[in-house]
Amino acid sequence: MSLKKQWLINIAMILLTWLSLPFLGKRNIKRFLPASLLIVLIEGINVQFGKKRKWWVFYNKPKSYLSGEFPFNIGPHLVGSMWILKWTYGNFKAFILLNAIVDAIFTFPLVNFLKKLKVVRLVRLSNSKFFFYIFYKAFLLYGLQYLFGKRNK
Repeated sequence: MSLKKQWLINIAMILLTWLSLPFLGKRNIKRFLPASLLIVLIEGINVQFGKKRKWWVFYNKPKSYLSGEFPFNIGPHLVGSMWILKWTYGNFKAFILLNAIVDAIFTFPLVNFLKKLKVVRLVRLSNSKFFFYIFYKAFLLYGLQYLFGKRNK
């Protein structure tokens, strides 16, 4: 895939997710943004380890965080975290179940689709290991939201 197409996909991915924010509501954005941002920062650090260990590879050059992982983090990951918290916060089982479903959809069909489009492919991680790599952060997200929620009471 050309770099131009990669950037179009990245921009579309970010725009489509961010266009859903008005439907989330100002109150929910204010409530869930701090924990979601912190998870995105943690993911930004995790990405550096994953890139060094070649867990995945983006096809296009430059192989930078900005053209590779960053759009996924500030688009679907950030906004998706806020939506999942809105729908399920207060019900831990529902939160974990919804995260597992969303992460499984991303890990299995979507990652395979992105590989066919020649965007990214897993190298030293199987799809199952990649699932756990992204899923463990759900527990952190819920815990952080709990702490931020307690602080605001």
